[in-house]
Amino acid sequence: MSLSTAAVLALLTAAPAAAAPGPLADPAAQSARTPVERQVLPAGDGWASADGGTTGGAAAAPADVHDVDDRAGLLEALAASGERPKIIRVHGRIDANTAADGSALSCADYAAGTGYDLEQYLQDYDPAVWGRDRDPAGAQEDARRAAAANQARTIRWDIPGNTTIVGAGPDSEIRGAALRINGADNVVLRNLTFSDAADCFPAWDPGDGSTGAWNSEYDLLQVINGATHVWVDHSEFTDAPNPDSGQPSYFGTPYQVHDGALDVTNGSDLVTISYNRFTDHDKLMLIGSTDSPTRGDPGRLRVTVHHNVFEDVGQRAPRVRYGQVDVYNNHYVVPEDGSVPFVYSLGAGIESHLYAEANAFTLPAGTDPARLIGRYKGSVVATVDNTVNGKKVDLRAAYNAAVPESAQLAHDTSWTPTLRTKVHAAQAVPALLARTTGPVLSTGGNR
Repeated sequence: MSLSTAAVLALLTAAPAAAAPGPLADPAAQSARTPVERQVLPAGDGWASADGGTTGGAAAAPADVHDVDDRAGLLEALAASGERPKIIRVHGRIDANTAADGSALSCADYAAGTGYDLEQYLQDYDPAVWGRDRDPAGAQEDARRAAAANQARTIRWDIPGNTTIVGAGPDSEIRGAALRINGADNVVLRNLTFSDAADCFPAWDPGDGSTGAWNSEYDLLQVINGATHVWVDHSEFTDAPNPDSGQPSYFGTPYQVHDGALDVTNGSDLVTISYNRFTDHDKLMLIGSTDSPTRGDPGRLRVTVHHNVFEDVGQRAPRVRYGQVDVYNNHYVVPEDGSVPFVYSLGAGIESHLYAEANAFTLPAGTDPARLIGRYKGSVVATVDNTVNGKKVDLRAAYNAAVPESAQLAHDTSWTPTLRTKVHAAQAVPALLARTTGPVLSTGGNR
């Protein structure tokens, strides 16, 4: 049975009023009104609601609704339907590191035939032998690149426009994939766990910082190259079960196999990130490509980050360049014994306009609130009515008191966010988000 044009139009016009669960809404009751996969971003809910809003594949015809439970099925669904609206319901866990026949692929499988050998790589590019004034080059670096290309062809997947991907239940997961919304418009991702996009072949950069660094390639999700109207909701982003804390160190530097969790770069715009859980990750969320204005970022990178939980996150929650980024009603948790070293939460980069309001920060006793802000060539930031361990703290004032005058940040008066759902008092945020973030929804579909 197919949806009539009138039915589709009725769905799209009626859905915003009751589209996404509010902070205290019961997800099951919401789904009874409009199935999760047919819900659209409500009007006024962050930057992704601007300029026509974000509907994803809500209007998909029955033939364009796909139920998938493995890599092959997901890739087939992504390739189907062209630019027509499509819905993809994910059942259970999909592992990206699998062959076409469904068998598991290891790092050794990607390296097979390339000549890459980690032990030989470490011998060849040991700073005591190779030095620190030139990048790796030669047979082992060529082999590393070839092995990395094998993995990229397997795990890097692009999501087309007019698409909704939703977990069919709270156990729905995409593990090991490097997902991209690459220049596409109108994408919704909900009710999924995105985990462990580990790079088998990190690159050694001897000139990165004072000690060199291992740089990995993959983010769990990239919103890149002018992508627009993206809503990421009720999902979890994590390095588990393979945290970088479990990796060895080489050349005195941690062998880091994860890059970002959710980055918005290269002129992308109009993104809402809501009711997600971000856990066990270091460099989490980069908004803005580089300090150079040549990547299309100025005037774009408008992102709303609201009602998310950030727990055991090292830095970049988010770090912003150029964009207007509204960060409100999030809960930041720095554990006493976390696996990820804490650096900062809110990063003010070049020409950034970050507005942080009514967020709750739960920190170990004795932690200086000045550490919550990191300055990376930024000049302004707005921090309004935030709390640290339940007490209101002027985060900008705390930061400024701890740094020289030349490094201080002025209050940003350039804009005031308006595209918001209800803003709760920061003191109420931890309890509000305790059971309402991450994959807590259920949808239809059989598998």
